Amino acid sequence: MARGATPAAIAIALVLALTGCGRSGPAAVRAGSGGARFTVLAAENFWGSLAAQLAGDRASVTSIIVNPATDPHSYVPSTGAARRIAGANMVVLNGLGYDEWAKQLLDASPSSQRVVLNIGQRLGLPAGANPHRWYYPADVHAVIGAIVAGYDRLDPADAAYFAARRRRLETVGLASYDALRATIRARYRGVRVGYSESIFEGLGEDLGLSLTTPPSFAKAVAEGTDVTAADRQAVDAQAEQRRIAVWVFNSQNVTPDVQRVNEIVRRRRIPLVSVTETLSPAGASFEQWQVAQLRALAAALHKATGR
Repeated sequence: MARGATPAAIAIALVLALTGCGRSGPAAVRAGSGGARFTVLAAENFWGSLAAQLAGDRASVTSIIVNPATDPHSYVPSTGAARRIAGANMVVLNGLGYDEWAKQLLDASPSSQRVVLNIGQRLGLPAGANPHRWYYPADVHAVIGAIVAGYDRLDPADAAYFAARRRRLETVGLASYDALRATIRARYRGVRVGYSESIFEGLGEDLGLSLTTPPSFAKAVAEGTDVTAADRQAVDAQAEQRRIAVWVFNSQNVTPDVQRVNEIVRRRRIPLVSVTETLSPAGASFEQWQVAQLRALAAALHKATGR
């Protein structure tokens, strides 16, 4: 089941927004010795946080989805969102069907002057690939490079500035993120972990954990389709028989199946860790958010294993 906005809702937003925006595309990049020179709009704030840190004071960066309670899959864009996309010099979207609404708004407001970074396409991933690329650390670093390349295209005079911002983010900003992942990988490699949906797959693989949940269960929960009886029984049994050391679930997508497993896990006293799709709290940076989740996971793994 597709969890994106309905075509009718997007069409209404487009008609209202694009007839009221007063111009057909983004403003020209401003020249000058200081201040924001162009505008960047990210569909989701996890990419927007990185884009803002890389831009410094050379661009105004905002995100559309910033509320941790919002499900990006089912988000229906407002007329304001349509206007912001139409007027942005650069738009960053996740792609891979995750934010189809953003792609449709871009298609309705084409501009040869706008830089569009569709992350799924830039990473060369096929349709149907796991869309949660911000939970794939190698992809996070690749996206950082792609964002800077977009900035260089819009504002080539500031290429050295953007390169310096990138170095600082990768060597200082993400230092704890990288170090925590290395520590967890070294200490807990091979520990059996269950997870509610595919959002955790990339990070779990990076950490060397043994992901025991049937991938079809995780995919069904993520996509909002029915979990099979066989998968339901397998996941329940893993929890009941304590064949997992830790259970990780997406607190922004607690389906009845996930709720049932959460209850089993609590009853069986298996450490439980929650993750979210978007920044939580909304004002956190990408690295603050990820580090907090990694620390919670490390604490749960320590409690489960004593290591």
